[in-house]
Order: sequence, then C-alpha cells, then structure tokens
Amino acid sequence: MPVRWLKLTVAYDGAGYSGWQFQPDRSTVQGTFEATWQRLTQESLRVTAAGRTDAGVHALGQVVGLATETRLANDELLRGLNALLPEDIAVCAIEDARERFHATRDAVGKRYRYRIHNDRVRAVFERHYAWHYPQPLDAGAMSRAGQALVGRHEFSSFETAGSERPDSIRTIYELAVARRDREITLEVAGDGFLYNMVRTIVGTLVEVGVGKRPIEWPGEVLAACDRRRAGQTAPAEGLFLVQVDY
Repeated sequence: MPVRWLKLTVAYDGAGYSGWQFQPDRSTVQGTFEATWQRLTQESLRVTAAGRTDAGVHALGQVVGLATETRLANDELLRGLNALLPEDIAVCAIEDARERFHATRDAVGKRYRYRIHNDRVRAVFERHYAWHYPQPLDAGAMSRAGQALVGRHEFSSFETAGSERPDSIRTIYELAVARRDREITLEVAGDGFLYNMVRTIVGTLVEVGVGKRPIEWPGEVLAACDRRRAGQTAPAEGLFLVQVDY
C-alpha cells in the first residue's frame, strides 16, 4: 500500500492534559491521539501538529499531519477515530495532503482567542475555559492599546525564555478586544507566534484595562525588546487555538 499524506483538523479540551506534545510519563493530546490511531489502524507513528499547545490550553482547529499506509478511507478514519477517542478530543475533518506535508513548517498563519471572565464572582463552570479577573476592565482601552502591536515587529518583549525559534520577528495582522456582558474576548491573528506570546500580550493589555498603565504602554514594551518590561503571562485556561492557515 503506498503512503498517503493526510491533514486532520482536531479539536480538544486541554484541561485534562499536560499539553499537546508527547511525554512518556504524562497524559498528552498527542500521546492520546497516537495511541488511538494505533488501536484503529495497527500503525505506530509520530504525527506533527501546527502548534504545541501548553497544559490547559484548548484547540478548536489544531491541524495534525501524518503519513499512513492504512487502507481505511478518510471517512472511515474519521468515524473510527471519533468512536475511540475520549470525549474531550474530536477529529473534525480529514483530507488528503501533498507529499511530505508538515503541519508545523507549512503553516503560514494562526488565529488565537483568549477569554476573560470579568466579574467579581467567579464562573464555576467556566473555570477551565476563561481567566477569572475580578477587577473591572476597560475593553475599549485594551483594544486601542493593542493596535501598537499590529504589524511586523520584534516581539522578544512578549516571548518567554526557552523558545526554539531562530528570531523573534513576527507579523500580527489583527488584534481585537471586545466585551459581551461579563466576558472579554481577545482575538489575534498573525503569521506565527512565539512561546507564550499571546498570553503575554493578554497580561500586558490587562494592565491597561485595569488602569495601571496608559494606552501607549504596550508600544513602549514592544520597543524595549525586554520580557521584564511586559505584563504577566495570562493563565493557560483562557487560550484557544482557533484556526491554522496553509
């Protein structure tokens, strides 16, 4: 059977996992997916993903790439995987990909969403899916402040140490902050993101929203190229990988 290259779109609730990346002694999304694939197809393989989401981070549209010799058709794989995977992981789509498709290297853009529950009282059933921030936040000020980050910049001020990337230059195409009742949502799209970049942007904009910093401050942080100048890294549970572009 010739090798087929596949592109899978996968959604998962990251609350019960130690991130995407396989770890031999921990429950991860990758490890769970690969074990399920082997159970269905009897193939043992390593897959690639568009992004290695951290522990507690969720995905609506993670993209997974793999090469397979299985005779199962794509629709049979879709049904079989979803029948065997745990309820907090779902394969949304499977399609044929070009030869040697690599979900990480071939990605040209990503979109993330971050959710903040902005109320004095915590939302018990949202605790794994939003950052509870009890002080009042000005979403309009956060949105205006975030526009300084749109464009192509050196983003080392928003990067946690430990990144394997050769440089910290990235392009943000869109950054929007909106409020609906007690929820504030930040949407950010760009050609790529550094380690903890989105969560650091959120932590920085929250300092503007709560009134600790002026609207001009995120632009000053960006120019400083110093992670110590930025705000905190926002908690993992509010972050969702929404979409990956190729």
